[in-house]
Order: sequence, then C-alpha cells, then structure tokens
Amino acid sequence: MVEGHLIGVETGRTADVFSGFLKQLPSDTAAKIEAVAMDMGPSYQKSVRDCLPNADLVFDCFHVMQNYSKALSNQRRMEFRKANKSGKELLKGTHYLVLKNEDKLDQSQTQKLQRLLDANANLNTLYILKEQLQALWDSETVELMQERLEAWCRISDQSSMFYLRKFAKSLRRHCVGICNYAKHKLTSARIEAGNISIGMICKHARGIRDTEYSKLKIRQSSVPDDQSMFYLAA
Repeated sequence: MVEGHLIGVETGRTADVFSGFLKQLPSDTAAKIEAVAMDMGPSYQKSVRDCLPNADLVFDCFHVMQNYSKALSNQRRMEFRKANKSGKELLKGTHYLVLKNEDKLDQSQTQKLQRLLDANANLNTLYILKEQLQALWDSETVELMQERLEAWCRISDQSSMFYLRKFAKSLRRHCVGICNYAKHKLTSARIEAGNISIGMICKHARGIRDTEYSKLKIRQSSVPDDQSMFYLAA
C-alpha cells in the first residue's frame, strides 16, 4: 500500500487465478492483510473473503464514479431521444462536458455546460448528484460516510430516472465496501497505473508470444530497491 510494489504476475483475470495467487501467501501474511481495494465485481470479492480472513473489501472511488458516469451517459442518450430539434442541437457534443469535473473545463465549455443544465432538469439533477457523490469520499468516518450514502440514495429513489434509481440500488448493495474507504483510505490507483505500465510493456514486446518472458519483463520493471519475500536478493 505504501510502496506500491508489484508482488505477483499471473496469466488470466478469473477468480480462480486470483484465488490461486492468494493461496500461495504464507498464512501469517494472509492474516495480516487488513484491506483489499478493488472494483465491485463479485468474483474477486469471494476470493478475498475465502483467502484473506481479516481483510476488509474497499470498493474503489474510481470504479464507483465510472459506474455513475455510465448511468449518466445512458440517461443523456435517453434525453436526446426524447428531445425536440432544438433540444437535440443543445445536447450534441456535450457528452464529455457532463462527465468531466467542472474544474477541468475551460470558460467556453463551462458556459456550454451551464446552458445545457439550465435547459434540461434531469441532466442538471444528475450533475448535482455527481458532485455530491464524489464528496462522499471526504467523510472522516465510516458511520458518516454511510449516513451520507444513504441520504444520497434516498434522493435518487425519488427520481423518475430509471438509470439513477438502478445505480442507487447498486450503491446500497455495495455500501459496506464503499464506506470502508473512510477506515482504510485505500484506493486501487496504483493498480490502475500499473496496468497502464504493463500495457506499454506488452505493446513494446509485440510479436513475442512467450508468456513467461512477458511476466519476466513486467517483474523487471517493478523490482523495488528493498528486499522482500517476493523479491529476494541474488
């Protein structure tokens, strides 16, 4: 968590592969793992519960917001289909505007976004709720984060928007893992950055189909300065 070192490379993304890796850990190491950050996919959750008895699941903010962005995009498409000619013109080219944070927009983009939100009540509601959802991760305690999440879901329940209500149901199902962030302050950002690096390594090694060689190159790019149980001195 602190150093961000790679500790294993396996082939495949199935729960069996992940469980197989976790079962290789010494029992005392597995028992000391306090939390695991991940997306909300059910397969890996079971692996952690089965193999890491003391670990809390922490569902990453990035993936929660990614799922909300999908709900927002689906609703925007629905709004486009319902809109008249002038409404469609206003909605054209605005997909990235409603997904981006406002501080990432320039002045002209901000003005265009505001015109859209002023004209479309549903998208305005979704945009406001997006900002409120992001603020959940500023909560100082698990209890406070749970209270804020439930309040957010109650607001969403009252909406007529199908995709918003569907997202709120998912949020409630994953409430414990989401709110565990307030306890552990753990994200999978390092993992996502590592995935990008691995993608670049694989791209540069195009034409090489030796899986073990690819694993070796990934390990070489990630060897830490300090010795550990995973990287022993030569």
